[in-house]
Amino acid sequence: MNSLTRMRPQQAEIEAAIDELRALLDERLSVNGSVREQHGQDLTWHKGAPPDAVAFARSTEEVAKIVTICAKHKVPVIAFGTGTSLEGHISAVYGGVSIDMSGMNRIVSVHAEDLDCVVEAGVTRLQLNDFLRDTGLFFPIDPGADASLGGMAATRASGTNAVRYGTMRDNVLALTAVMADGTVVKSGGRARKSAAGYDLTRLLVGSEGTLGIITEVTLRLQGIPEAISAGICPFESVDGACDAVILTIQSGIPVARIELLDKLQVQAVNAYSKLDLPEQPTLFLEFHGSDMSVKEQAERFAEIAAECGGGSFDWATRTEDRNRLWTARHNAYYAALALAPGKKGLSTDVCVPISRLADCVRQTREDIEQSGFLAPIVGHVGDGNFHVLLLIDMDDPQDVARGKAFLDRLAARAIAMEGTCTGEHGVGMGKMKYMQAEHGTGLTVMRAVKLALDPDNLMNPGKIIPEGG
Repeated sequence: MNSLTRMRPQQAEIEAAIDELRALLDERLSVNGSVREQHGQDLTWHKGAPPDAVAFARSTEEVAKIVTICAKHKVPVIAFGTGTSLEGHISAVYGGVSIDMSGMNRIVSVHAEDLDCVVEAGVTRLQLNDFLRDTGLFFPIDPGADASLGGMAATRASGTNAVRYGTMRDNVLALTAVMADGTVVKSGGRARKSAAGYDLTRLLVGSEGTLGIITEVTLRLQGIPEAISAGICPFESVDGACDAVILTIQSGIPVARIELLDKLQVQAVNAYSKLDLPEQPTLFLEFHGSDMSVKEQAERFAEIAAECGGGSFDWATRTEDRNRLWTARHNAYYAALALAPGKKGLSTDVCVPISRLADCVRQTREDIEQSGFLAPIVGHVGDGNFHVLLLIDMDDPQDVARGKAFLDRLAARAIAMEGTCTGEHGVGMGKMKYMQAEHGTGLTVMRAVKLALDPDNLMNPGKIIPEGG
């Protein structure tokens, strides 16, 4: 095969692979219809496709054997973590075998003195932080959902803490992956830096299972801050809130979290989480450090906010109060859905240089209003990253078509501002059509890498790179 074109395997090939996998896994291979459906559909509006079988793996060695069998019969393989992805990443576009990693949930080792740990791919974010609770350490990447760490690495996830602690790209030191032919590869190491050879770790982080299946990750950890202070600040306008964010970042204030909720999203959060926030564009913030540094950061931000039309602060230093605020933020998706019962949430994200944030958010809000959509905006704006949730009637073809046209305009707007069509959701199958516009000839290089590592296009086909010659 000299292109990324592929077809669904013949039924005889699928059946032969399933027979060999059943001999290997016994009851841990399922062809049950509901299990298959669950493993082909993520949380979003993208119509999923079920795999032909689901293999529940328990070790790297087992994943390697599963992939080897599938490669022998030219049957696609799709890695599955917790199913919380948002761009159709787990859909079995050409059938095949979904490899469920949830049974690979061992925390292999914690090296507190080196601030790192080694975990299997099925360990979730909350599981790891619960385990670390008594060590004085935590893992900071927080995408909201209790996603698996292997899946977070595969999609290069980030979240509310990324403005201070970075994304998964910055926090994965090493990994173990199974390649398309069943070979097990270890990349990176526990040293904090290396100049030895190609950076295979960064190649596989964000590859969405299209180059290999990540089975183990070595992660950076952080010390739990001495002091944490959270708060909210309403603004007269979205522009003012964005300007405050830009000045905060440009001033070098090491804010840990700085999240924007527009007026509509605040209304939704108040109703859903039983809060009484002022129904204005609002920033949720959190500062980490010593008692003195947290106080100084808050005071410096207050000065900036006042210049940009910010209102009074509502600060929360008690753990339960902070948790209440951030739980409300993390439930923003469900709060937005509650605005229009019966409609589906079409969730998308873009990211632009911080200096273009206010322009991009303003133009997007104008586009939403002109299009007549009900669509809150919320975002990790310290990174220039924001999300739009279009509430769509999926039974109305015109509504769906208008929603897709809006997505196209939003992606084009972000790319024109030297940004990206996705800051953290990933490409999956939902954003493939924007890859050429964003990467140009770079897409040719990506296709060459894919063909070199997966010549039969078996690893999560139909994702990231548009198929063809």
